[in-house]
Amino acid sequence: VMCGDTKVVGRGQADKIFINTAGVGVIDEGVDVAADRVRTGDAILVSGTIGDHGVAILAGREGLPLKVPVRSDSAPMNHLVQAVLAAAPGAVHALRDPTRGGLATAVVEVAHASGVAVELWEKEIPVRPEVAGACEVLGLDPLYLANEGKTIVWAEDRAAQKILAVMRESEFGAEAAIIGRATAGDPGRVHIQTVVGGRRVVDVLTGQQLPRIC
Repeated sequence: VMCGDTKVVGRGQADKIFINTAGVGVIDEGVDVAADRVRTGDAILVSGTIGDHGVAILAGREGLPLKVPVRSDSAPMNHLVQAVLAAAPGAVHALRDPTRGGLATAVVEVAHASGVAVELWEKEIPVRPEVAGACEVLGLDPLYLANEGKTIVWAEDRAAQKILAVMRESEFGAEAAIIGRATAGDPGRVHIQTVVGGRRVVDVLTGQQLPRIC
């Protein structure tokens, strides 16, 4: 049983409409997906461009005059995930939605849980030009912006290209990419190879997420 967000409001503020959604699902036989199952050599894939939702929310709230409007990426991921699991039985080790804390936080959390190191490749991480431009002006990092319609997949390297092809067949995975790999470095440590040839440590989001989503 899966339940949506639980809201905490101040006294006298609960007289509006609050929607909470719950669902019931079944885990198919043979599916074993968990953060601690990631192994050295696993490929890391993301189902599409990152940061869209965070920039769209910020632009809407603050009235930012973006030359190219940015739309939220809110989308259902169930069919895409089902297709990925069916295409590579047993090869998918972990799945994560990069919402609060963005892609960076999700990857670091899985690295800590599994005890592997991770190498990300900045040039392979899909970011829309308009999102990258807004982040540059506002001093934000798209790696930490919330996403509402993306999935990160950790899978055996042998199945990475097949999973990528299946993702790209979906309307919600057309811009999917292989963005990194689990390595045998310092357990839990995540590095990113930058587009200018450098290498820096990636950590979880600290402080308040901007923009605040909920």
